[in-house]
Amino acid sequence: MAGSGAFGEILEGEVFKFYYDGEWRTSSSGKSVAIINPTTRKTQYRVQACTQEEVNKVVDSSRVAQKAWAKTPLWKRAELLHRAAALLKEHKNPIAECLVKEIAKPAKDAVTEVVRSGDLISYCAEEGVRILGEGKFLVSDSFPGNDRNKLCLSSKGAVAALHMVHCFHLAGFPKGLISCVTGKGSEIGDFLTMHPGIGCISFTGGDTGIAISKKAGMIPLQMELGGKDACIILEDADLDLAAANVAKGGFSYSGQRCTAVKVVLVMESVADIIVEKVNAKLVKMTVGPPEENCEITPVVTESSANFIEGLVMDAKQKGAKLCQEYKREGNLIWPLLVDHVRPDMRLAWEEPFGPVLPVIRISSVEEGIHHCNASNFGLQGCVFTKDINKAILISDAMETGTVQINSAPARGPDHFPFQGLRDSGIGSQGITNSILMMTKVKSTVINLPSPSFTMG
Repeated sequence: MAGSGAFGEILEGEVFKFYYDGEWRTSSSGKSVAIINPTTRKTQYRVQACTQEEVNKVVDSSRVAQKAWAKTPLWKRAELLHRAAALLKEHKNPIAECLVKEIAKPAKDAVTEVVRSGDLISYCAEEGVRILGEGKFLVSDSFPGNDRNKLCLSSKGAVAALHMVHCFHLAGFPKGLISCVTGKGSEIGDFLTMHPGIGCISFTGGDTGIAISKKAGMIPLQMELGGKDACIILEDADLDLAAANVAKGGFSYSGQRCTAVKVVLVMESVADIIVEKVNAKLVKMTVGPPEENCEITPVVTESSANFIEGLVMDAKQKGAKLCQEYKREGNLIWPLLVDHVRPDMRLAWEEPFGPVLPVIRISSVEEGIHHCNASNFGLQGCVFTKDINKAILISDAMETGTVQINSAPARGPDHFPFQGLRDSGIGSQGITNSILMMTKVKSTVINLPSPSFTMG
């Protein structure tokens, strides 16, 4: 259970503490922030409402800790990261429970996510050692190292994050090196973003990320801000493969993934077949609470559900065909394929971030590429065809960070770069790229008193 057993230290009464200078603390504000369960739409947890003064203390402590950490050998840093990864996996069940209650992640998938996070931490440890083996001098906060005080912002999953931070605490990381503050965005959000002591910001989200990028100072930004990932299907595609990937890529975790298929651009001659095959798969999808490992679970907030409903109603009123009856109970929306969507409909361009997928019928490849590139987003895309030459040409023409050929968009191997264009973000994720982004390069030049000579 969350906040019990090994995690008993992080909870006081009904409110989870925040982490600063190696200790779990309660805020001087005496206030808390409610975390709403998407399934019940009731308060599940409460976290501290930290003050700006507490943020100042956290940043000051981090800067001091970073100076000492810079002198820590890389093998020691790797050892601590491996220890934290092992603890994360050991305590995967209570952390996964938080994900189920906070973001309605299906129980089985939640456990997988925690284990995968542990794998990522271990990968990060090994990558840091590898870079050292190449003779590079690493001064990176991601590894972690020195010179960068990184700020990671999140609006959901706060309690799961607190449990994760406790694993780092139990692993024995030095005081002040890792902190976790919680609070209201209206009170500490901009304050954190514009704080002169912050050396780097990493954020995953949407419009909030764009606002952050406009307010942040001259520091590195790593922004992954969503997408409208297009799936282009040609006449010669394996239609069973394409339909399977559309269903899985568009509706896993209720479509609440930045790499989910967000719009299907299918050639008119095979559109009826694709729609029929996808519909057949949607009928079989289980819908319900995440505790029961249903494929379609509630979206994260009521405002998200209202937004999705607005996109559906706009498309319906303008003549789109709803392939299933639109059904909603609270935050739970049944999977819906919307056919005959046109460019004048909001659903053609806006990201629903839910279990609703538009189908746009195209008459040429050029039409599909044009729609993809006209989007404000440019995270990922995919193309289905048996002609490798066409696949490469279309991939080159699609203005996105990644293009999958004959597979749905996906994060991909952890060493792969992960980035988007336009409103999809700034910078590149992926362990190696993250380390480099969080590394400050410095050159020291030694001037000899007399010319040097080469041998030979």
